[in-house]
Amino acid sequence: MRLEVAVPERPVLNERAVSVQLPLATGYLGVLPDHAPLLAKMGTGVLTFSGPDGAENCVALDGGVAEVLGDCVRVLAERAERSGEIDVDRARSALARAEQHLESPSLETDVDRAQRAAGRARARIAAAAAQ
Repeated sequence: MRLEVAVPERPVLNERAVSVQLPLATGYLGVLPDHAPLLAKMGTGVLTFSGPDGAENCVALDGGVAEVLGDCVRVLAERAERSGEIDVDRARSALARAEQHLESPSLETDVDRAQRAAGRARARIAAAAAQ
């Protein structure tokens, strides 16, 4: 099946896949060829897919929607990075900053924003580690 991932600024991925695991807002969903049609809200996490050669590949995702139609999976994400594009040191720094805000919040701390930032950083670190 065809897997397409894009963000508003650019296409991120357009490859053949044997299986896809999507991080939806409600949990992970596995997709195989000839899956039933589906439209779903994406969450924050790691999209994993197996190519025809059996190699596992990862993309860190944050938000957006996924569409499954026939033998095509399309994801339009708010943010997406292939595992090889991720700056792990930057992701670790972002996670440390977010966790610091969450551990000792002040009146100015936006807790929801810090939790989302921590989730994005964890997804980026996990995608890079799976490479």
